Amino acid sequence: MKANTIDTEAIYKAIFDVVRSIPRGRVSSYGAIAKAVGLKSGARMVGRAMGHTMGLKPAVPVQRVVNSTGGLSGDDGRRQKKLEAEGITVNAGKIADFKRIFWDPMKEL
Repeated sequence: MKANTIDTEAIYKAIFDVVRSIPRGRVSSYGAIAKAVGLKSGARMVGRAMGHTMGLKPAVPVQRVVNSTGGLSGDDGRRQKKLEAEGITVNAGKIADFKRIFWDPMKEL
């Protein structure tokens, strides 16, 4: 095994655990989650992990993970509907009042 081999399964589990901790009605960012699990420049890995959540129990609320400006990256409308069902306002693909509802795992966990 190489010294710098990444244990993707363990990293994804850590990411999923953080995302499951985001409270209803709040959002976090890919970068903040990456930082919380110890990944430098790991926002893309968090994004990839969000694509591997189908069928996981307990469910991973991927709709609560947005980009660093509050934008819904790659949304087909389903994420926005889920966020709005949680009381979050989305305007033109961005979270309204993003700074107020942002959940920082480094401070909250």
